[in-house]
Amino acid sequence: METWLEALQPAHLNFLLQGFRITLEVALISIALSYAIGIVLGATRYLDVPGLATLFAVAVETLRNLPILYLLIFARFVLPTLGIRLDPFWSAVVGLTAFEAAMISEIVRAGLASVDREQIEAATASGLTRLQILRYIALPQALVRMIPPTVSQFISLLKDTSLAVAISLPELMHNAQIIYNGDPVRYVLPILATTAVLYFSVNFLLSQIAHVLERRLLRT
Repeated sequence: METWLEALQPAHLNFLLQGFRITLEVALISIALSYAIGIVLGATRYLDVPGLATLFAVAVETLRNLPILYLLIFARFVLPTLGIRLDPFWSAVVGLTAFEAAMISEIVRAGLASVDREQIEAATASGLTRLQILRYIALPQALVRMIPPTVSQFISLLKDTSLAVAISLPELMHNAQIIYNGDPVRYVLPILATTAVLYFSVNFLLSQIAHVLERRLLRT
């Protein structure tokens, strides 16, 4: 007990929470950006827009098959050589957004493709354009079906923020390492246990919100 109290002293907890705040900020910004970009990429490929669909397909397949750590390091250390200088925070946002947008676009495309073909044909026969069919028929249904896989992807994104320790982002795991390195034998278990509670609490809350949202949308 004495070891836990010492490891979780107020100064250490405050330092952990500072890192947790950075983790949440990076995750929330990356979620918002990747969701918006993912919908655009997925919808463009679903509509098979000439030129763009092929270009986006190549970009998505490339990003999906690269490790997130690679993208983080690329954003932090390669982009500056191209004249784009980003601090660790925005390097993490760019790397995570690029990967997650590619993953979300595939979820969007699959959701749109799952809409009943007869509805699409009926809308086409009634004179709606492809963009109108996407906006009023396909996308509303697809968004409901996308909720479970999208939330799973966002939960993964939150956990993947810990990879940003490689580019010295002072997020939760970065600060946890600094604390338990002060006394690895006694501090590592209480600090990692506290870190696990923080990750779990946010991810569990996110999944519960998704369940509520999904039930409400299904009733409408």
